[in-house]
Order: sequence, then structure tokens, then C-alpha cells
Amino acid sequence: MTRICPKCSYIRKETDECPEWQCPSCQVAYIKAGDLPVSHSRNAARNNRNTQLSENNSSNVGKWLIALIIVAGVSVQSYLSHKESKKQEAIALQNLTQANAAKTAGQTTRQPVVTLYGTGWCGYCAAARSFFKENGIAYTDLDVEKSKEDYNSYRKFGKNGIPVITIDNEVIEGFDEGEFRRKLDPWLNKA
Repeated sequence: MTRICPKCSYIRKETDECPEWQCPSCQVAYIKAGDLPVSHSRNAARNNRNTQLSENNSSNVGKWLIALIIVAGVSVQSYLSHKESKKQEAIALQNLTQANAAKTAGQTTRQPVVTLYGTGWCGYCAAARSFFKENGIAYTDLDVEKSKEDYNSYRKFGKNGIPVITIDNEVIEGFDEGEFRRKLDPWLNKA
């Protein structure tokens, strides 16, 4: 049987005079367990180490990839939210500018589209209705409890309370008379 030294990789010859358990080249005792040639046991250990490193690297790559996807998603969502808020600000500023220009020129422009999402039992919804009626503001009154379509429209705003009032594309949550007066000033009854 051919033996290979685990230390120096010397291949034992039949003419070597050292005892069977000792390497003739470096005088080290052979590994008794397994009797594998050194090159195979070293390769097996190296392969095990490489496999473990590969598994660790792939799991680390997976973790980093997930983290990267999450960061990218948050960044995109933040960007889109910022872009939408800037768009809403620009629309509000444009509406205010148009209303002020029309007011100073003595002209009337179209009133913004006002929609109230509420219920029949809500006191703040009733206060908003009363404000709109007293000030001559045309509005659409949608009851989110009586109509599934109205409820679905209301849910797209992601709000939990009522009333939700939209003035053109701007969303106002709750009854806020000061905000209504700022947004609808040119169209309010001045009596």
C-alpha cells in the first residue's frame, strides 16, 4: 500500500527502511485515522473551508441585497412623497395666485371643486356642511357609510378620520375653518 506523508507529501517506497508508521523523509509519524493521502485530506479541508466561505458569502450577499432593496424602496417612496407634496404646494399656489389675480381684476374664476367625505352622524361633517352652505360654496357631499364607491374613494387618501375634505387636489383632514377660508376666500359670501 502506498503511503503519503501528511507533512512533506513524500511518497513511501517499498525500499525505504524506516518503520511503517514513520515517514522516511521527515521522520514524522503518519496519521493513523483514515489513512488518506495528504493531498486528499488537505483538499477536503480546503474544499470544506471554501464551501463554508461560499455559504457565508452568499448569505451575506443575500442580506446586503435585501438591505439595499429596502433602502432603495424607502428612498423611492420618500422621493415620490416629496414630489407629490411639492406638486400639491404648486397647485395650491397656482390656485391662490389665480384667485388673487381674478379678485384684483374684478373677475370671477371658477370655484375649486370641493368634496366632503363624511357620515350623517359626524358633528364635524355637519359643521363643514354648514360652513359651505352659509358661505355659498358648492360642494359634493359623499357619505362613506352609505356608498361602497364613496368609501373606496375616501380610502385612497389613506386617512382614518372624518371628515376628509378635498379642495381641487388638496386634502384637508378634519374640520378646519381657517384653512377653508384661506383656500376658498375669493368665493366666500362677504355679506
